[in-house]
This record gives sequence, structure tokens and C-alpha cells, in this order.
Amino acid sequence: MPVIRPISDLRNRANEISDLCHRDNQPVFISKNGVGDLVVMSQAHYERLLNLIELYQKLGEAEALDSSGERGITHREMMKRLRAKTS
Repeated sequence: MPVIRPISDLRNRANEISDLCHRDNQPVFISKNGVGDLVVMSQAHYERLLNLIELYQKLGEAEALDSSGERGITHREMMKRLRAKTS
């Protein structure tokens, strides 16, 4: 269930909203005059969302390459390249 708070709470109860974001690991939706206006979330939650978006973009690119018939490299070849970089 999403947490919705009025914008006055953002000003008057910022610490409480911060605690909610961190404790529940969910965003808090801020309304202004009864209409959605902002979303507040912890930095860790935001960074996870960015990482997921990046992963989905890369998966989309890989699917597009696969659909076009382009061949990639094998797992064995990739591991060989990665090991060569760390040596």
C-alpha cells in the first residue's frame, strides 16, 4: 500500500518521511492540494531503480541483437577475456 502524505508534512515532518523511506524501503508520495506532486525515496532505493533500468536497457539491446541474428561470444570466451583483464 503506497504511503501518501501532504506536502506540508515534507516541510514539517521531513525526518519522519525520511524514516518511512528507509524503514519501508519504499517511496513516499507527496500530494499538493490533493493531487500527486512528488515522490520521495531513499538514495539507496533510487540507486537500485537506476541499476534496474540500466539492466533492462542492456537486456533490450541484447534481445535486439539476438533478433537481428547477430551472434555474440560464448560464456567461455567472455570468462577468458575477463581473466585476461585482471592479470
